[in-house]
Amino acid sequence: MNKSFDDINIQDLLPQKPPFVMVDKLLACDENVSVTELEVRDDNVFFDEGHLLTAGLVENMAQTCAAGIGYRNASSGGGIKVGVIGALSNLDIKRLPRKGERITTTATFVEAIFQMSLFDAVIRCGEEKLATVTMKTALTDMDAKP
Repeated sequence: MNKSFDDINIQDLLPQKPPFVMVDKLLACDENVSVTELEVRDDNVFFDEGHLLTAGLVENMAQTCAAGIGYRNASSGGGIKVGVIGALSNLDIKRLPRKGERITTTATFVEAIFQMSLFDAVIRCGEEKLATVTMKTALTDMDAKP
């Protein structure tokens, strides 16, 4: 993939489709780390009472992992794979982000065994750490359909 990250449509990297897309853009990606950004809006399906809910944070972290995998697959000529969250551990929510805040999520690859991958993810708003998790994900043999 020879595009700059600004030129990438995030929906080209994810199997999820609106209104279930929980990342706005890919900011950076290499073989081990992916970084995304999301502006918290009140039209988000996981928005309630002025905040993005915990389910939205978890899905944002999972989609940050997926965006990195999608980017690496697209860069090597592969397709976008469907994945699922296998397990969460050490989920720590310091606070929920509010409408209008931009959150940056970093997912760091830890290890893979067969089709299962382990990631550590962190959500920040500016320098403030909002949430962390260790997430196990599994890729299916299915490609995402448009």
